[in-house]
Amino acid sequence: MDSVWYDGDAVGYLDQRALPRAVARERASSVDDVVEAIRTLAVRGAPAIGIFGAYGVALAASLHASDRAGYEAAAARIRAARPTAVNLAWAVDRVLAARGDELGEATRIHDEQRDVDRRIGEASVDLFPRGGNVLTHCNTGPIATGGDGTALGCFIAAHRAGKTLHIFVDETRPLLQGARLTMFELKEAGVPCTLIVDSAAAITMQRKDVRAVVVGADRIARNGDTANKIGTYGVAIAAAHHGIPFYVAAPRSTFDFALRSGDEIPIEERSPDEVRIAAEDEVYNPAFDVTPGRLITGFITEYGVVRAPYADAIPDLEHRPRIPLPVA
Repeated sequence: MDSVWYDGDAVGYLDQRALPRAVARERASSVDDVVEAIRTLAVRGAPAIGIFGAYGVALAASLHASDRAGYEAAAARIRAARPTAVNLAWAVDRVLAARGDELGEATRIHDEQRDVDRRIGEASVDLFPRGGNVLTHCNTGPIATGGDGTALGCFIAAHRAGKTLHIFVDETRPLLQGARLTMFELKEAGVPCTLIVDSAAAITMQRKDVRAVVVGADRIARNGDTANKIGTYGVAIAAAHHGIPFYVAAPRSTFDFALRSGDEIPIEERSPDEVRIAAEDEVYNPAFDVTPGRLITGFITEYGVVRAPYADAIPDLEHRPRIPLPVA
């Protein structure tokens, strides 16, 4: 199912907060609606936010057809709605540059993401054994990307290729995106899966013969340091301890070639009320963490698997030609 779409005079979206209990389709008919949907995680997942933001800028162009300053201010608000995922800024800037063809450019971004996701899935299949257990964290399927998915798309591609993988799914705090969304998508795709609490990832690796870990990303620096949903760093450490390959599946649009390292990635913090037990409790509630590139076995991209040394391989990725759309 599509997670975002353009709906004439609004941007349509699947409200991820309602899943899996309800499939709620909503419409953002103003810039305020677009920003609110992104900030409240009604729309989330780095590529999906990028597509949604692109359509949001196209909507802003129609709402401010004779007011360039108002249009640019609206686009800036959308761009700033969430600071960690680089896809949002990338997509907004690309649509802004397409003066007079904003909706066409937003649609191209969406079409390209579908093709990119398919290529990421194809690039991953040979990384997996014919069967066995793998583990993932957060949500990286069609709901989060607008295409087949990144990490979860890899599992679906392997399943379609006849590999019998069983996916252990971290629940993923604070909003249980693994429990609510990843489990839902894997079941819809017919891929065997088991839900675990976040703190069980290490013992699952120890006792369940996990062959690989694959996660997505929100922003990747030039040296391979990767921001993803909080808890990913701990999973990567556990995988390294157990000698398990740890892959990040992400499109080129998630790489921030301007950042030298993960130290420069802004980390959002969420409301203390999500975890506070007593009113006076002090709370540190980061939404993301940064996994050092040295813990990552490879990046699964639309161009294939990118491997270390990342200080050379990732900058080279910046200059690769844009993946063409498939011929109809």
